[in-house]
Amino acid sequence: MIEIPSDLHPDVVSLAFLLGTWEGAGVHDFPGSEKCNFGQEIVFRHDGRPFLEFRSRTWVLNAEGDKVRPLENEHGFWRVTTNQRGTSGEREVELSLVRDDGTVEIWYGKLADGKPQIELATDAVARVEGSAPYSGGKRLYGFVEEQLLWVGEKQAPEVPLRPYMSAQLKKVLNPAQLVKDVNDLPDDGIAFFR
Repeated sequence: MIEIPSDLHPDVVSLAFLLGTWEGAGVHDFPGSEKCNFGQEIVFRHDGRPFLEFRSRTWVLNAEGDKVRPLENEHGFWRVTTNQRGTSGEREVELSLVRDDGTVEIWYGKLADGKPQIELATDAVARVEGSAPYSGGKRLYGFVEEQLLWVGEKQAPEVPLRPYMSAQLKKVLNPAQLVKDVNDLPDDGIAFFR
């Protein structure tokens, strides 16, 4: 079930399915870098303004599923706006993103009709001198059976666009909400079981 917080800005209600903390694992595979399984934590939050804040941390996992070392971190802001670049006047998703390797990206995409799914593609990429070669990508995020699934494609000057990361994430329960839910139970606690 998708909950829409009462203080969520109306411009980002269509992104409400992303809100929360998500954890899970995935696979990373791109030429020139280590092929590995990774763990991931993604946090989508809002503060009442017309965007969602996004943080993603990934780390390499060993065969036992233990954290070995950081893989990559991202921080960004998701917005829903009217398409100003074309003449259609459609609503589109914008993502401004910075990675820990010194890459800055601007992404644009669309929400799928009638389902919680977003497809994005890079519009601009800037890199510091020491970052890995990278020239663009695509991403697909979807809320499927109470899970957040995503797949990323990447291209570099010597590598055509190809899948490089994907993950399956589950929402982490918020202890503050659990306490609130317990406090909303009848005083005797027995009514819950009737």
